[in-house]
Amino acid sequence: MKAILTWILCLLFAAVAMELFFIGRIAAMAVIDPQSTSFQRSEAWQLATGGRSNGERDWQQQWVPYSQIADTLKRAVIASEDSEFIYHNGVEWEAIERARQRNERAEQIAQKRAAQMRARGREPRPVQLRGGSTITQQLAKNLLLSGERTLLRKGQELVLAVALELLLDKQRILEIYLNSVEWGEGIFGAEAAARHYFKKPASRLNAHEAARLAVMLPSPKLFEKRLQSAYLSGRTATIVARMPAAELP
Repeated sequence: MKAILTWILCLLFAAVAMELFFIGRIAAMAVIDPQSTSFQRSEAWQLATGGRSNGERDWQQQWVPYSQIADTLKRAVIASEDSEFIYHNGVEWEAIERARQRNERAEQIAQKRAAQMRARGREPRPVQLRGGSTITQQLAKNLLLSGERTLLRKGQELVLAVALELLLDKQRILEIYLNSVEWGEGIFGAEAAARHYFKKPASRLNAHEAARLAVMLPSPKLFEKRLQSAYLSGRTATIVARMPAAELP
């Protein structure tokens, strides 16, 4: 019994220590720009060890301050990813529930289609699930967590999202997000994305260019290979129409 209690206490101590470490790092980000994120380090390792290849492309990232990112891109990302960004406290519980319901319906439909395709001797396509994560949750995940999909990791993401909102203001959260988010294989941050796709700095993006970048965010590696797709064009037009209503911090 003593041994079990000792192990439990050790686990609790380790969990508390890890949370304090994460919170300390978040607090430091109020004044220090993060040099890299957990997700970026994982991607760099994949490229370095040959797990994936981006051809001859170099790693692209350049930090720019909030003032040097066009308001068009800020509005486009908020309109596309998190329209209630300036109002919530890091987590949108209603959005999470809506996403859960959508995914349940999508899985039911996918199962029926899969049965039909197997009956025809064809391989069924994997179902694409949608998330209900806010910009703050996405930042928490990319900054500090692994990419695994587990309830424990999701719970940690929610805790860190709340910590981000408590320790940083909305402008700083958006600044870090836009400088660290992935926009293609080895392309991170608004400045690198603007220069790669449009040959201009992030400060000069027009509404259409900004919306096109925002629409890529859910699946940047997919869309960088399909820049002329009908979906990308149609979704871009939708985001351009929504941008005037997007409120900036």
